[in-house]
Amino acid sequence: MHLAGRVYDALCSKSEGLLPAGARSPERRLTRAAALLHDLGHAPFSHSAEDLFAGGIDHEEMTRRLLHAAEIEEIFARHGDGIGTADVERLLEGGVTPTERLLAKIVSGELDVDKMDYLLRDSLFCGVRYGTYDLERLLDTMLPIADPETGEWGIGVEEGGVHALEALVMARYYMFTQVYFNVTGKAMELHLNEWLREQGVHWAAEPEAFLCQDDVSVWSALRTSDSPHAQALVERRHFPVAFETREHLPPEEKERFEALLPELRGRFGPGSLLVSNSAKDPHRMGRSRVLVRRFDGTLEPMESASQFIRHLSRIDRYRVYTPPALREEVAAALRERWG
Repeated sequence: MHLAGRVYDALCSKSEGLLPAGARSPERRLTRAAALLHDLGHAPFSHSAEDLFAGGIDHEEMTRRLLHAAEIEEIFARHGDGIGTADVERLLEGGVTPTERLLAKIVSGELDVDKMDYLLRDSLFCGVRYGTYDLERLLDTMLPIADPETGEWGIGVEEGGVHALEALVMARYYMFTQVYFNVTGKAMELHLNEWLREQGVHWAAEPEAFLCQDDVSVWSALRTSDSPHAQALVERRHFPVAFETREHLPPEEKERFEALLPELRGRFGPGSLLVSNSAKDPHRMGRSRVLVRRFDGTLEPMESASQFIRHLSRIDRYRVYTPPALREEVAAALRERWG
């Protein structure tokens, strides 16, 4: 929320009247409120098991449902000063007017405060430095740019901010390879999902019931479960990794590896293999382009302006985890077939 206000101010200073100035402007307050509330609907353990909502909904739909809960409606009625939950919802869905669509990109877009915040926050709390970048320089060089191909306003950078933007992309790249796709973290995530499915757990689709489910309630249930997957989590005795591919599998090798899995699962039996696929394009910031305004006023896509970014490729790695007794046998079978 704080960072959303800072980005709003940075864009406002170069918007030539597109965005109203002032700490109490409705547009700024709405942007901050949307940034504060945009992830209300995340399930316990966040992204680790977000596809287990009842009714097939996702965390974004749960966010919308929670926004209209009586408690939050009442807070907006008291303190909204003209801003309501419907305004926040509209912004979270992308906005309607050109200005709203620009504000929506501050919260969720190619160069949004979510990415900018979680990299620094996660880096700090994980005790690593991979997620650090020059936030101040990036803010100083941000500006609103109308894409000449679509006419849509987006967040871009001046040419002097290209290296700060590269540092953000590099931070994101390393946080995914070293933290979010960490070999132990992925093992724990697999065990959690196996246990949740084994127990038939779904996150409630009704807001009040959903709010009764949190990390603590799930952890309490894990502690009393006799499932080997629960014990793997509670006692930190996860399956060891038997095999992993390279970090950047090209599409044809990805397809070839996936073709090996049915035979291996049939050979070693159900539940004997836990397979993670860590896949991400950390250098692709979103659906639209991030534009760079060069010193002569011309515009250039980030991928063209940055020699470094244009050479990054997709992360796509498979890991196979097994019970300790099967580790060597599974590893040998995969080495033989994978070559």
